[in-house]
Amino acid sequence: MKYLIVGLGNIGSEYENTRHNIGFKTLDALAKASNVVFSPNRYADTTTLKFKGRTLVLVKPSTYMNLSGKAVNYWMQAEKIPLDKVLIITDDLALPFGALRVKGKGSDGGHNGLKSINETLGTQQYARLRFGVGNEFDKGKQVDYVLGEWSSEEQEKLSERLDKCCQIIKAFAVNTLGRVMSDFNGK
Repeated sequence: MKYLIVGLGNIGSEYENTRHNIGFKTLDALAKASNVVFSPNRYADTTTLKFKGRTLVLVKPSTYMNLSGKAVNYWMQAEKIPLDKVLIITDDLALPFGALRVKGKGSDGGHNGLKSINETLGTQQYARLRFGVGNEFDKGKQVDYVLGEWSSEEQEKLSERLDKCCQIIKAFAVNTLGRVMSDFNGK
C-alpha cells in the first residue's frame, strides 16, 4: 500500500527555518531518521521510504505555499494514491506552539496551502497533521510571524515535537485515522 505524505512549506533558504515551513522540517526529520534523501522532481522534492510493508511517498512541494494543491494533485495521480491515503502536514496558528492535532477533514483556516489543496482537489476531506505554531503576534503581523524564525525556546523543543510528528506519520500508515487521532490528539 502506498501513502502520500505532503509537508507544506516554501522553497528557498530564506524560508528554511520559518514556522510556515514546519511541513518541510517534519519530512526532513523523517527522511534523516530513515536514511533516505530527497531529490528534485516534478513540482516537488520527493523521496520514498518503506515502513512495515507500506510505501510512503514523501513530498515537499516546490510550487510555493499558495500553489500546493498542484503538487498534491500531481503526485496523487502519478503514484495512484487515493485521497484516504494522503496526509498533509501544516503549521497552525490556532494551536499553541508544539501542539499536534490529526484531523480527517476541515476548512483551510486561512492557510493558503490548505486553500490551494481544497480548491484543486475540490474537497476538504483529507487527513492533516496540524503543528501548532502559536499566535504570539500583534494585529496585522500574522504574515511576519509565520514567515519568522523559531524563537530560542521553541527551537529547544522542536526536536522532540518533530520526533512525535514522525511517530504520527508512521502510525497513519499502519492504523485507521480514528485510531491515530485517539492515540495522539491531546497527548
